[in-house]
This record gives sequence, C-alpha cells and structure tokens, in this order.
Amino acid sequence: MFVQVMHGKTSDPEALHRRLEVWEAELMPGAVGYLGSTGGCTSDGDCILIARFEDRESARRNSDRPEQGAWWAETEKCFDGPVTFHDTEDVDLMTHGGVDSARFVQVMDGHVTDEARAKALERDSDDMLTQLRPDLLGALTAYYGDDEFTEVAYFTTEGAARDGEAAPMPEGATEMFTEWQSVMKVDRYLDINDPWLMTAPTR
Repeated sequence: MFVQVMHGKTSDPEALHRRLEVWEAELMPGAVGYLGSTGGCTSDGDCILIARFEDRESARRNSDRPEQGAWWAETEKCFDGPVTFHDTEDVDLMTHGGVDSARFVQVMDGHVTDEARAKALERDSDDMLTQLRPDLLGALTAYYGDDEFTEVAYFTTEGAARDGEAAPMPEGATEMFTEWQSVMKVDRYLDINDPWLMTAPTR
C-alpha cells in the first residue's frame, strides 16, 4: 500500500468537503489503483487528508492526470496557507470492523523513537484491543521522513471512544500502552467529529 498524507488549515471546511465530493463523483472513477481516503477538520480548522493507493505507481498515475491537476488547483484555494505532503509505503493497518462506518476519527502526529518496537507492540496488542475496545474499528499508521508518523484511529462514535479511554485497563494492557507511549511520541491530536470517508468501488 502507498499512502499520501496532507495537512493544512482552513476557515471553510465545508468548501473543502464539497471539493472532495467533486473528486468522488468526477475523478474517482478514473483513479486506477485508488483504494480510499480519510479526511476531515477539527473545530479550529486543522485538516488532514489521507489517500490510499495500491502502490506508488498508481498514485503517480493519478497525480499525472490533467483533471487531477485542475481539481487540485481549485481545491488548494480552500486552504489558509501552505499544505504539507508526505508520501510513504511504510504503512501498518489494524482492522477490527468496517472503518467506513466510523463516526469519530482521531489523528495522532508525532515522532517514533523505535519503529520496529512500535510495530511489534501494535501487532501484539491487536487481539487485546479487539476485546477491550469494541469502539475501535481500526487504525492506519503511516511512517515517513526520518522518524515521523501519522496514526489514524477509527471509532464507532466519540462518546464510545471517550468511554473506552476512561475504562480501567488490565495490568498487561497498561504496561503495553505505557511502552507504546514511550516509543510513539505524539506531538498533537486531531479530533475529527465529522470524518469524510471514501472507499473505491469494487472493480
């Protein structure tokens, strides 16, 4: 899998959402290798868009389409200032249910001190989280740069996610989460209460 991560700021999230709806209706049918995307904005206008492709070549072909360039030229106007882009094939997925049914998404941006250990911890915690956190539908972690990461967690609802966070954890889970926090240093959280989720139709 290949992932593109875009961060930006907007004072008009509805305009940005409309541009994504245009992409879904007019450009997605011709985006070969496109798998889906997650997007949304926080209440103070921090926005993220994450597009998933089968591979880097599929993403490149999509970016090279003239209609994609024209669409982005208009979409970029929705942002207040520059947009940052990160591309990566270093992606981990955790799936406990249909993430497209998520009604709350939390994004974590940060730096990883030990990527191999972070991946092992997330892999080892998968079965435990299935039992402890039925509100967690899945997660995507994209690693890029020297030590940066963006992790997207998909939840049934914000209320269920907050209840799950507040619930006591078994001793083993507490130790594992504490170690995860030591290797995955979160710099900021983005809470998205109205996520924009798209999945490519089955071809």
